[in-house]
Amino acid sequence: MKRMFTQLGMIALVIFLAGCVREVPQNEAGKSAASNPAGEYALVGEKNFLHGYEPLNPDSTVNMVVEIPAGSNDKWEVKPSDGIMRWDMKDGKPRVVKYLGYPVNYGMFPQTILPKEFGGDGDPLDALVLGPSQPRGSILRAKVIGVIKLLDKGEQDDKILAVTVDSPLREVDNLAELNRDFPGVTTILETWFANYKGPGIMEFEGFGDVDEAWEILSAAMEGYRVVQEEQTVEVSQ
Repeated sequence: MKRMFTQLGMIALVIFLAGCVREVPQNEAGKSAASNPAGEYALVGEKNFLHGYEPLNPDSTVNMVVEIPAGSNDKWEVKPSDGIMRWDMKDGKPRVVKYLGYPVNYGMFPQTILPKEFGGDGDPLDALVLGPSQPRGSILRAKVIGVIKLLDKGEQDDKILAVTVDSPLREVDNLAELNRDFPGVTTILETWFANYKGPGIMEFEGFGDVDEAWEILSAAMEGYRVVQEEQTVEVSQ
C-alpha cells in the first residue's frame, strides 16, 4: 500500500511540473499564432478538424484530435461552426484551467456530434487519450478502453477513454486491464476531473466499459450524420 501511494505521489508530481510549463500559441507550421489569418488565438489544421478526418480506422482504432496536450492548462477547443481550433475565452481572456495540468491528451473525435440523450449539446464527443503528451492539433490513432461518467453542473458530460497505440499502455484493452497493469491511473482521472473546475461543479459517477463507450461513440457519429444531412437539405431548399 505504501509503495502504491508513493507511485501516485510521483505521478502527481510529474503532472504538476508539466502543468507549470506555459505555452505560446502556435500553428502547425510552428509559427506564432499571432500571424494566423484565423486570429491570434486560433489554430487552422491541414484539414478541417471536425470534417476532414474519419473517426474510425479499418483496424477498429479511432482518430482523436488533440485540443489540450497532457500537462497543459490552456483550454482550447474545436468550434463546430467552422472546424477551427480556438483558445476558449472567459471574461474576455484566454481560459487557463486553475489546477494541475491535464493528466491526459484531451480532445475530440472528428465527425461526431453527441445527441442530447447522451448528454450532448451540439459539440463533438470528448476524448481522453492516455499516453505521452502530444502537440495541439495532432491526430492520434488510439484504442477505446472505456468511458468516464461525469456530471457538469448537473448535466451529463461523459468522456471516452482511449490509449495511444504506440505508448506503454498499448496492450490495455479495457479498464480491468488498466487497473491491473497500471494501478492508480483511474484514481488520478477520477480525482482530477472531479476537482479541476473547483469544488462542487463536477461530479464523478463512475466508469463505463468498452461496450458502453462504443455505444456513445456510435451515437455521436450518427448525430453528426443527421446534422450534415439536415444542413444539406437546408442549403438545397
